[in-house]
Amino acid sequence: MTHNRFFLYASLALSCWSYSCSSGITQSKTTGNTTAATPTQATAEVSKVWVADKGDGTYQNPIIHADYSDPDVCRVGDYYYMTSSSFNAAPGLQILHSNDLVNWKIIGYALDRNTPLEHFAKPQHGNGVWAPAIRHHNGEFYIYWGDPDYGIYMVKTKDPAGQWEEPVLVQAGKGLIDSCPLWDEDGKAYLVHAYAGSRAGIKSILVVHRMSPDGTKLLDDGVMVFDGHDNHPTVEGPKFYKRNGYYYIFAPAGGVSTGWQLVLRSKNVYGPYEEKIVMDQGNTSINGPHQGAWVNTPTAEDWFFHFQDVEAYGRIVHLQPMKWVNDWPVIGVDKDGDGKGEPVMTYKKPDVGKTYPVVTPQESDEFDGNGLGLQWQWHANPKATWAFATGSKGALRLFTDQLPEDYKNFWDVPNLLLQKFPAETFTATTKLKFTPNPKLENERTGLLVMGEDYAHLSLVSKKDGIYLAYTTVDDAHKGTPESEQLLGKLNGNEVYLRVNVDKGAQCQFSYSENGNDFKKVGSPFTAVPGRWIGAKVGIFATRKDVINDAGYADYDWFRITPNTSSTFQSKK
Repeated sequence: MTHNRFFLYASLALSCWSYSCSSGITQSKTTGNTTAATPTQATAEVSKVWVADKGDGTYQNPIIHADYSDPDVCRVGDYYYMTSSSFNAAPGLQILHSNDLVNWKIIGYALDRNTPLEHFAKPQHGNGVWAPAIRHHNGEFYIYWGDPDYGIYMVKTKDPAGQWEEPVLVQAGKGLIDSCPLWDEDGKAYLVHAYAGSRAGIKSILVVHRMSPDGTKLLDDGVMVFDGHDNHPTVEGPKFYKRNGYYYIFAPAGGVSTGWQLVLRSKNVYGPYEEKIVMDQGNTSINGPHQGAWVNTPTAEDWFFHFQDVEAYGRIVHLQPMKWVNDWPVIGVDKDGDGKGEPVMTYKKPDVGKTYPVVTPQESDEFDGNGLGLQWQWHANPKATWAFATGSKGALRLFTDQLPEDYKNFWDVPNLLLQKFPAETFTATTKLKFTPNPKLENERTGLLVMGEDYAHLSLVSKKDGIYLAYTTVDDAHKGTPESEQLLGKLNGNEVYLRVNVDKGAQCQFSYSENGNDFKKVGSPFTAVPGRWIGAKVGIFATRKDVINDAGYADYDWFRITPNTSSTFQSKK
C-alpha cells in the first residue's frame, strides 16, 4: 500500500491550506525537526446551510451538522484535530482542524484506502473503521481504530494534513473495537478497547492491555476492567486519560440513540474502577448524548465532544462545557447539583485566548482545480480510472465503470462519489454534460441520495439518444430490485440535476435543461440511514457491458445551497 495521496486529493496543500511555522507545533519544511503543521485558514466558502458560530461570542449545537460518527479530538498547542468513524468509505479517517473548537475544516485523510485492499474493493457496508482515537505523543500523531473483522490498527504521522504512514495491525482478532491508547508518565503504554458482540460473541465489557511503548503491538492478553452487563449495557467506545493521579475511562453506554455518558476512575490502571454517569439527555431533546472526547484549552477550560444520532442525518457533533468537581467530570449543565449534566443547545464559545474567523467543513465543489474537495469519499476503495480532474476545463470527468457481476442494485456498486448531508434542510444542484460511448447502451450517470433506501435522477443512453430516468429502491441492503421511471428524451446532453432536502429528510428531485426552470420528478423520497451512517448525496457513472473503452460525464460543479422551500434562514 502506498501513501502518496490518491490522485484527486493531491492538491490539498495548494487548494485548501497554506502553512506557516511557529515554535513548538509546526514542522519545518527545511529541517523537518518538529511536530505538526500549522494550518492557516485560506479563503474558503462558509456554509450557506449550517454555521455553528453565531458571531456574537456564542455557538449553537450541533457544531457540525454532519455525520462524523464517534468523534475524537486532541489538542496540540493552540490547535485541535478531530477524526471519526469512516467505516467502508475511502479515503477514510477524515482529519478536521479547528482553532477554537467551534469552527472546523477538513484538512486531509489518514487512510488513502481501507485495508485489506482487495476486501474493501467492494462495498463493505458498516465494516472497516470503527470509533478511532487520535492522540499526540512524542511529536507524532497516532490514530487507533478497531476493524471488527480484522483487529486493532494504528496509523501515525508528524503532519496530520500530510501523509500518514502505512497502517500497522497492532492486534489481530475478531470483534476487537473502539481502541484508545494511553502513554503513562513512567514510559509504559496501555490500550483499552471494547468488543463487538456480532463478531466476538460478547459485548458490554472493557479490557486494558499493556502495549509496547512504540504503540505497535499489545504485550498481554488484557485485563477486564469493567463489566457493564448489570447497569451499563452496551458499554463501548472507551477513551483513556490520566489526571491528578487518576486513570479515567470515558465510555458511552445504553445504546447509540438512548444512552448516557459513563466515566470510570481508578488510581490503578487495572482498577478497581469507580463509576459515575456524568451526562444524559435529561430534559433536553438531545437523545443519547455520549461517545466523544475530552479536551482542554490553553486557558484551562474543559470541553467535551459527543455525537447525537439523528437517523437519516447521521451522528452529528455537539460540543459541551465541562468542569471537574471532586475529581469527577461534569459534562453539560448540571441543573440540580447531582454531578450529572445535560446537553446545551447554545453556549458561550470556548476561551482560547484569541478570536478566529468563521469556517465550516467543505460542501460545494466547483471542480476548478486538480483535485476534488476533501468532503468527497468513494463507496469502496477506488480504481484510478473512475474519475479525473480536467484542470483547465474546470470539470470533474467520471468515466462509466462496469456494474459488479453480482449486481442487484446500487448497494453493490463501489464507484459512488458521495458526501455527508450537511444540514437538516439544503439543496444540492449539479451541472453535467454526458458523452456516452456510441458502442454501448444503458450507460448511466446522475445525482444520488444513498442509504439503505435510495433514489437517483440519472441520464441513461439509448440507441436513439439520452433519456432522463428516476429510480428508487426500498431496502436496497436486502437486494431489492430498482424501480425505474423513464421520464423522456433530452434535447441535448447537458442538464442540471437537483435534489431539495427538507425536514424529515424529504427529498424532491428535479431537473432543468436551461438552469432556470426546474421540473419536479416523482414524489418526495424519504432518505434513510445507511449501515451505521447517515444518508449521503453525490454522483455516479455506471455501465452494464464490457468493452475496451467507456463513456463519460463532465460535472461542471456541485453546489450546496439553502432549500428555498424550507423555513431555514441562511447564516451567510
